[in-house]
Amino acid sequence: MIVAGLILLSVGSADLIRQFVPPARRWIGLLVAAVAILALGAFSDAILAALLSVGLAAAWMWLMPSGAPARAAFWPAAALAALCAGLVALLGARTAPGLIGGVWHLPSPIGDVPFDLAVLAVGTVALLLESANVIVRAALDVEMPAPFARTTAPAPPTDAADADSGGDDGDDAGRRDAVPLAIEPELKGGRLIGPLERVIVFAMMLSGAYVLVAAVFAAKGIVRFPEISRDDGSGSRAEYFLVGSMVSWGLALAGALLVWWAAAA
Repeated sequence: MIVAGLILLSVGSADLIRQFVPPARRWIGLLVAAVAILALGAFSDAILAALLSVGLAAAWMWLMPSGAPARAAFWPAAALAALCAGLVALLGARTAPGLIGGVWHLPSPIGDVPFDLAVLAVGTVALLLESANVIVRAALDVEMPAPFARTTAPAPPTDAADADSGGDDGDDAGRRDAVPLAIEPELKGGRLIGPLERVIVFAMMLSGAYVLVAAVFAAKGIVRFPEISRDDGSGSRAEYFLVGSMVSWGLALAGALLVWWAAAA
């Protein structure tokens, strides 16, 4: 369990730093985060798991860049999910989590929360905040790459171009490039609403408020309906909303299932 928790915490922290720390100081933030993860692993008798998590976070950042298409499409996210699920299923909470175990005490309504479970829960929340946005974008790139760029009819030539061509209409068609028309189906507020929605769904699922989760899903559809209804006829906005929402909700539900499974093991 501690291995999965440290992996999720490392990946989530790396993406948060990559998103919110300026590029000039980003390496400092990443270095501080790596040292903190290694220190946490050392004091909890999980240094090998910490080293593995830092290495996987570095690989994640290379495979899933924040400002460019993912190098391996959606597969790194699927591999991360399978790895964490397998680790939670095979490795439960430890009885003696190193030096931290001697001072760790976190009471809850259902009893004391083990240190390993707390790390897993915090790591899951960290992943849902920003890494989930990266995963959603990768899924959208795989599912619907075409709506992000298309071309219109050839652009009319400028006066300067007419003068240079000497009025030769025969070559105009070959020289005129189609004007790219960027389609931006991204709905407003997605970067803020998405993480907030995922964390709320995650917390509601763990607390058993399933009716409220359904209400959140329904409310999102109602709020987004005016924007979706202004689609241009291609259905790109509706598809964008459905794919993005399903992946985002799936991540929140999977995170809640992972933590519930670890707690029940």
